[in-house]
Parts: sequence; C-alpha cells; structure tokens
Amino acid sequence: MNDTPPRPVTVQYFYKIRWGFKDEWLELFRRNHWPLLRAGVSSGRMLDVSLHQPRMHGDGRADWDVLVTITYRDWSAIEDHSEAELITHLFPDRHLHRAEEQRRFELLDAHWDVPLEELDLPD
Repeated sequence: MNDTPPRPVTVQYFYKIRWGFKDEWLELFRRNHWPLLRAGVSSGRMLDVSLHQPRMHGDGRADWDVLVTITYRDWSAIEDHSEAELITHLFPDRHLHRAEEQRRFELLDAHWDVPLEELDLPD
C-alpha cells in the first residue's frame, strides 16, 4: 500500500499555430477555453494556469508558438472530470462555442501535451 500523499501534476500544452493566425487563435482561446481553465482553478481542480509565447522569434526550438502550463491538484484531477456541464453553463450558445473551438483547432499545425513527472531531489 502506498502511503505517499497525492502530489500536484504539471502538464505543458504546446501549440504550433498556422502562420498569420496566432492573434485569432489567442482570441478564441481567451474567449472559449480560458473560462474553463479559470473555473478549474476556482474549483481547486487546478492549482495554476499560465500562458506563454517565445519572447523573440526563433528562441530555442521554434516548433511551438504558444505554451499553456497547467498544474493540477493531482492525477485524479486530470483523469476524473467532465467539462460538459460547465460548458453548458458558461456558453449557452453551444453551437457557437463548438464552432469556435473547431476553428481554434483548425488554425493549428500541431499540438502536443507533455505531462511532467517531478523527481525528488536529495536534501
């Protein structure tokens, strides 16, 4: 039996956006996805959410344009959830929300998620 208490889990979500569409993608993200993330933080399911872009064109590996980092309460907060009811509450026009989310993903060249496993460091 494992007596280790659950630990927070950080996941990085990388987005490579089609050339010339980053502003539109960010607008759709802020309008349609950020409210869900903000609700996740308010409920305690998520501990932190941050949004980043490279400061200068070509910094590091130039294979992503936007990075969203979410720290979840624990693994169960990632696995055991449904956003359907929350989406219905936050976005009464479900058809518009669905169409805008579809557009947001149409603007991507690539998207990948990187769940991070924290390793212990010695004292």
